[in-house]
Amino acid sequence: MAKKVTMQDIADYLNISKNSVSQALSGKPGVSEETRKLVKKAASDKGYVYNRPSPPSTGYEEYSSGNIALIASEFAFSMRSFFGEIYLSVEDEVNRRNKRLLIQSINQQSKDNLQLPAFIQNKQVEGVLILSHISNNYINKVIETGIPTVLIDHHHPSIQADAILTNNRFGAYTAIKHLIDLGHEKIAFVGDVDFSPSYQERLEGYFLALKEHGVKVRKEFLFTDAPEEGNVINHFIAQLDDQPTAWFCVNDGLGYHVNMGLQVHGISVPEQASVCSFDNGQLSQLSTPGITSMDINFKDFGQSAVEKLFWRMTNRDAPFHETLLQAELIERESTKAIQRKQQIT
Repeated sequence: MAKKVTMQDIADYLNISKNSVSQALSGKPGVSEETRKLVKKAASDKGYVYNRPSPPSTGYEEYSSGNIALIASEFAFSMRSFFGEIYLSVEDEVNRRNKRLLIQSINQQSKDNLQLPAFIQNKQVEGVLILSHISNNYINKVIETGIPTVLIDHHHPSIQADAILTNNRFGAYTAIKHLIDLGHEKIAFVGDVDFSPSYQERLEGYFLALKEHGVKVRKEFLFTDAPEEGNVINHFIAQLDDQPTAWFCVNDGLGYHVNMGLQVHGISVPEQASVCSFDNGQLSQLSTPGITSMDINFKDFGQSAVEKLFWRMTNRDAPFHETLLQAELIERESTKAIQRKQQIT
């Protein structure tokens, strides 16, 4: 009688560990797709049959892996203070629920080709968290797998999913009202509104605050396709015939560039121009002077996202929700009440 083929026989044949053979045959993460194919071929050639345990049918067996995915673009990963704080909060919440967190950066090629991470494509995760914007098509590709998905800091009318968001309109409104209360009426807007729906919403908050307080919108003060590049910001400042007395920037990177650019052009901050930004990250805190900014509680982002995802995993047919988190004004030295006699004309 022929000897029964075991996992160890396959492991010895391929010169890999028995655990790797088990992971490959069971469909669990931990081995490459190439190794998985080699193991399955060897098992077939040698007549080994893997009898996977059959739990009671729920209709969603593919989601019982114990894994939760967190994916983001390479750009989001590069924003360490933004991604890092949210990631740590997400990891703590996932671990507290006795699940494992799998993370992966989505590069440009994967985004363009709509290539999903293997653990999502093979449905080896119970839920997916998507941090910030990758692309609407890519996000919808993830949603099409049927795996419960929650977006963090991104939403769009074409995407049917729960989302955890900053209340960008009200946050920007608060920032602009702060500047108006200091006596400013010549307020510039700096941000690329096509880059993110969040930035478009911050522009809407800017418009709302000006309108409600009877302040005229000055088109020449709107830099709505501003890249985070110091030389471009410097050029925008230099070409203005009539200088703003205050600047609102959609993120701290732009706030930093505006702060530096004004000083390069001999415009003192905050004596001659105030600067206010959004996110309250490291750049706003390390700038000289420190930049007034709208604070986002990244810990709340992570906790709320995980809580929503676990709710969605057990309420798959419920309507989708968008949760808005409030931003808080953090005042620093970059904003000051306007001195009428020192206005720049």
